[in-house]
Amino acid sequence: MADWVTISSLATAGGTLVLAGATFASVRSANRAARVAERSLLAGLQPLLTTSHLEDPAQKVQFVDGRTLVTPGGGGAAEIADDAIYLSLSVRNAGSGIAVLHGWRYYPVRMRALNEAPALEAFHQFTRDIYIAPGDVGFWQGSFRDPAAPEFAAARQAIETREPMSVDVLYGDFEGGQRVITRFAFWPRETDNGWLGGTVRHWNLDRGDPR
Repeated sequence: MADWVTISSLATAGGTLVLAGATFASVRSANRAARVAERSLLAGLQPLLTTSHLEDPAQKVQFVDGRTLVTPGGGGAAEIADDAIYLSLSVRNAGSGIAVLHGWRYYPVRMRALNEAPALEAFHQFTRDIYIAPGDVGFWQGSFRDPAAPEFAAARQAIETREPMSVDVLYGDFEGGQRVITRFAFWPRETDNGWLGGTVRHWNLDRGDPR
């Protein structure tokens, strides 16, 4: 005679196992869909700064003391005063999200690409918020205001001797995420006293790099 109690228990166990497998597959599929949706959302917010084009219009970049630098498309500007050094660079947001600039780090030499991102401790903070819309042209600006500081003397010498310079710019999306460091270069322009700009490398801080 068949043991219906045993058969019933096995059937219940089998049904429970099938239900658990279906639930696991459903949860896994939902998690995968959520990750895809999150990546799509972040891609829509992601900024990416590069140097602007030579044909882009010049911009008037004003500093807190009223000083203004005329910064050409595809290039930068640098001026030396008795108590301050002013720098600016024309950049373009090639990403799909608004770029919010957080900080910068200057080098009085031409810096090449590195395998690791620069340390954040050495970055200067901006005295105002700088936003660059997707597909639009904006600018980076920085200044040194302590003539006794080593950075002031190094920047002054690089500008006066027309040596290549570099700057790392830290920025992210308008929600404070997807932080990126982009390294830009200044090259002296041979035709006049101006400067050309170039993009050296990008580092992602909040997710893996593409290389």
